Amino acid sequence: MKKTVFGAIALLGALAVTPVSAKETISAVGSSSVTPLMEVFGETYMKSNSNVFVEVQGPGSSAGVKAAKNGSADLGMSSRNLKAEEKEDTLVEMVVARDGIAVVVNPKNELKGLTAEQVTAIYKGEITNWKDVGGADKPIVAITRDTASGTRGAFEDIMKLKRKISGKKVTAISARAQVANGNGALKTMVASNPYAIGYISLGTVDESVTALSVDGTPATVDNVKNGSYKVARPFLVLYKEGKPSAETQKFLDWMLTADAQALVDGKGYISVN
Repeated sequence: MKKTVFGAIALLGALAVTPVSAKETISAVGSSSVTPLMEVFGETYMKSNSNVFVEVQGPGSSAGVKAAKNGSADLGMSSRNLKAEEKEDTLVEMVVARDGIAVVVNPKNELKGLTAEQVTAIYKGEITNWKDVGGADKPIVAITRDTASGTRGAFEDIMKLKRKISGKKVTAISARAQVANGNGALKTMVASNPYAIGYISLGTVDESVTALSVDGTPATVDNVKNGSYKVARPFLVLYKEGKPSAETQKFLDWMLTADAQALVDGKGYISVN
């Protein structure tokens, strides 16, 4: 009997403590390219705001748009501009950063650059050997992202990798291209194959891959800022007008402050102010 009474008292004690330590969870779902930046935003914000917990998931931009619309997440994330059919009057699109899309190859590849036309032809499957663009006599292994990816959507739009079938726009990327599930996975695939080519967020480029110049312009933050590097896109945070809680709105406002935007620059992305 004593054990039962003691157990009940312990349980009541735990229940009494829970509301005091409870945090409001702010959920952000969407682009795997925006995810690393949102994680930095969340971790930094939580250090000075102990009453919130920021939870981030990166299944892709399309999922982020849906989550913002149907309310399954507080915030959606997209690494591309929204399609006409995705836009809604009550869906707010907030640009929190800008990013280049780097065309990357393995460091063993001696090529330093391609024209936009060559990149497009490679992804269409029209150029299939590196020797045709000044490289080694080896087959090109083109790697793309899955169709839910905002990086892929932006890349297709910028590089003119869309075609019309029965009046509907569809991808022009070759069916022979390998598909990577996420920014990190694509980078790993290129890093492990000397004859691979891919495209990733400029902010995630490291020594494991080489970012090529496109049309003679290096893929750098400065060149995205001055408009000379054309393979670039916005990072969007999406939410329904009037729906954010007070805490979520504070977090949204904070993302555009000088402190938050300094994090954007520090991580190799492009700040909005």
